[in-house]
Amino acid sequence: MGKNQISEKRKKFILELMGDQLYQPMRLRELGSLLRLEKAEKQDLVDVLEELLAEGKISVDAKGRYRKFQGKWSENKKRDHAETRGRKDRDHKKPVSDKNAEVYEGIFIGHPKGFGFVEIEGQDTDIFISPDEVGTALHRDRVKVAVKKTRTDGKRREGRIIEILERGNDEIVGTFERSGEYGFVRSDNPKFNKDIFIPGKYIGKARQGDKVVVVIVDYGENRKNPEGKITEVLGGKNTPGSDILAIVKSFGIPSSFPEKVIRQADRVPNHVLDADREGRMDLTDLLTVTIDGEDAKDLDDAISLTKENGHYFLGVHIADVSNYVQGGSALDREALKRGTSVYLADRVIPMLPEKLSNGICSLNQGVDRLTLSCLMEINEEGQVVNHKIAETVICVNERMSYTVVKNILE
Repeated sequence: MGKNQISEKRKKFILELMGDQLYQPMRLRELGSLLRLEKAEKQDLVDVLEELLAEGKISVDAKGRYRKFQGKWSENKKRDHAETRGRKDRDHKKPVSDKNAEVYEGIFIGHPKGFGFVEIEGQDTDIFISPDEVGTALHRDRVKVAVKKTRTDGKRREGRIIEILERGNDEIVGTFERSGEYGFVRSDNPKFNKDIFIPGKYIGKARQGDKVVVVIVDYGENRKNPEGKITEVLGGKNTPGSDILAIVKSFGIPSSFPEKVIRQADRVPNHVLDADREGRMDLTDLLTVTIDGEDAKDLDDAISLTKENGHYFLGVHIADVSNYVQGGSALDREALKRGTSVYLADRVIPMLPEKLSNGICSLNQGVDRLTLSCLMEINEEGQVVNHKIAETVICVNERMSYTVVKNILE
């Protein structure tokens, strides 16, 4: 399992923990104790919490207690944003005249309260940017920042955004709030702390409280809000599935495959060809099972186990996707871009088209499939005394679930 997959599983676990109705906000030390982490594992927890904070999925209060983020929109805030549309502010593009300033390039990380930080590659500490020095910078923008050379009080260095080098967002997912003939969209990511002004002509069919996708058409000047155009309405906030669809759009997860990729997938056979069996070990007579969740569709690993002369013979079989996805092909490039399948609460967005992920590359019960197998010989002390890795053909006898296996063991 890749490092990114492990990180995503850890983040998902922490979010589920904090989303439980019995969870009470905890400090880092309390979370570590609850999870019974060893000292060496606590840094992994810190990294996961930092990622979730950066993604706006959790928040931390002044006492260092973590909780799942729950945003709130107020009428006062709505009026404040309407007023800022016409407000003038000092020019943030004026050249740096402070002789004690150094100029760096980095990524701006926004904060819900209006200030932010600039992360500079190769530097251990980031640069604090006060709300008055942010200018038009938005979360994830690549910026140029002027930084005071020295600090004698031991505090974090401070800077001023002097130029936007590259915008980090041109499309935002959020909640639409109407105000008369115009409206605003509040981003689902609280780090994107400026709500997007939507002129009446760009509202379309969006209604109060809808989850929408907005394309930014004007990033604003000084303290004016960015201006956008609603391009897609995902559904009302209480519409089943709209929140999941909003997550998909927010993270830019592709929900469909290019036509060229679909055409390649359609040419893949739906059964194992005789030519593909040549040179492979035939393990179809070996009792083999898969063990997955009840709702799993793509079954990519299976196991077999026998015992002879006091030794166990364990086989771990992985679906041989490479037989159907040639390197450099459109299928391969699309899979590389996606990196992994994405598992959400009510759906899976696969790395490969369904014909492969749920078909010929899935170890479905009762059909022959191509696999890569690690065949291990294990003594009664649990030591691997011999092993072999081979290209194989298997046939799964039983599609089992974690629940069924747990009941058998108990």
